[in-house]
Amino acid sequence: MISQQSLFIPDSSGGPEESGLKRFCSRNILIILGFTFIMAVIALITVGLTQNKPLPENLKYGIVLDAGSSHTSLYVYSWPAEKENDTGVVHQIDECKVKGPGISDYAEKTIEIDHSLEECMQRARSVIPQSQHEETPVYLGATAGMRLLRLKDERAADKVMLAVTTSLSKYPFDFQGAKIISGKEEGAFGWITINYLLGKFTQKLNWLNMHIKDKTYQTAYGALDLGGASTQITFVYNKPFEMPEENHVSFQLYGKTYILYTHSFLCYGKDQALLTKLSYDFQNSNGTIKDPCFHPGYERVMDIVEFYKSPCTEKYKLSKMDKLEILGTGNYEQCKQNIENQLFSNDTCGYTKCAFNGTYIPPVQGHFEAFSAYYYVMHFLNFTSQELPSENEVTRIMSNFCALSWNELKSRNTGLKEKYLSEYCFAGTYIFVLLNKFRFTDESWKNIHFVDQMEGTSIGWSLGYMLNLTNMIAPEQPLTPPLPHSTYVFLMIIFSLVLVTVVIAALFIFLKSSFIWKDMA
Repeated sequence: MISQQSLFIPDSSGGPEESGLKRFCSRNILIILGFTFIMAVIALITVGLTQNKPLPENLKYGIVLDAGSSHTSLYVYSWPAEKENDTGVVHQIDECKVKGPGISDYAEKTIEIDHSLEECMQRARSVIPQSQHEETPVYLGATAGMRLLRLKDERAADKVMLAVTTSLSKYPFDFQGAKIISGKEEGAFGWITINYLLGKFTQKLNWLNMHIKDKTYQTAYGALDLGGASTQITFVYNKPFEMPEENHVSFQLYGKTYILYTHSFLCYGKDQALLTKLSYDFQNSNGTIKDPCFHPGYERVMDIVEFYKSPCTEKYKLSKMDKLEILGTGNYEQCKQNIENQLFSNDTCGYTKCAFNGTYIPPVQGHFEAFSAYYYVMHFLNFTSQELPSENEVTRIMSNFCALSWNELKSRNTGLKEKYLSEYCFAGTYIFVLLNKFRFTDESWKNIHFVDQMEGTSIGWSLGYMLNLTNMIAPEQPLTPPLPHSTYVFLMIIFSLVLVTVVIAALFIFLKSSFIWKDMA
């Protein structure tokens, strides 16, 4: 039997010099192979980094003009062209408030519309690269102010929209038209904006098998919008058979169907609500009213012409006086009672669930984002820094605020326009009554969050409007890589280093064991 040791006895035909040469050659071949392997790994990482490096952004742009009842705002949005149907890629890059009132106030002076829009449109020209001007869509959506004008005088409304179209068509953008949007659209597009910016439409992918998991759908937030002439409420309600057709809207967004309740209450915006309340008081007065919704010591004289401008006050038989004098008394509880009695009638309702004036509304569900005038008023009253307190605490805070004398309030808030400052007592009271009429309870109104912006983007219907018209939200969920680029690069480097370490360790062990066997021989 041949012993194991005899297997390792070097060939007697070769001398020591030949054995040394073999060892030298073997060692160098292993070193060369190891070096080649390391270079190959480095090349692999380099190729991976180069191939998967994000491409320079090729941005696209869009412009939306929000023509509200009290003013017009222009928004400029941008997004990477190669990610046109992905989620969460649209950003607001500029905002411009058009000087002057809302476009509905130009009904008798349409020639001034072009001048009022010029400054903001020229600003958009400077913000958007000139090479992109012809490709940039421009949309104008007019809301409740124009809806009211159309109710009062359709020809005047058409004249205003024609003047707007003529003005916007002269700029070097891709003008897509001006439209008076419905209250239903305004509420639905506001809801899209909120949930798009919150990332609620995005689904998580299983990065092992790329399958979409149904359970990863996030709960959408509701939307509360308060303007000058109307207010909207929109939220997910998966019982379409319970809703009247005018309150029902559905969207297919990123592979999921959302069934919404939405309603727009015309004449229940902040400004029109105050005008309606004053009209109610005026019809039974001798030209002077003591109003608990204004601070003690406050005085205002209003021309009766202001009341005849709006269809919201047509039902009231106004006094024959030419002027209305308002004297503030500053009493929150009385103000609240007046608002409830004068603005929210108890008409019979044909549904089992109603808000006010016979309007169907189901029980509110989940969290809500409240924006526009909701935010501005509640921010001034310091209700936006935390969740809303209890109803008793709200009553205490609002009672103290409304009871402040007008002179003291002005001394605490220098620089604010007196018209806006004088109306915060009414506006705050009105908001709390309105939320109560929307069936928010002392517990559920703590789920309301007052917001103005998210990720640098102003909250409103305009972003949702543009997303819809440009088909930026795909009906089906877009396929995306299971890993972000940065994670992919990190894992490539880590695994490559692990592989190099293993190979070097194996070479070291192999060489060391070879020398041990040679020494034993």
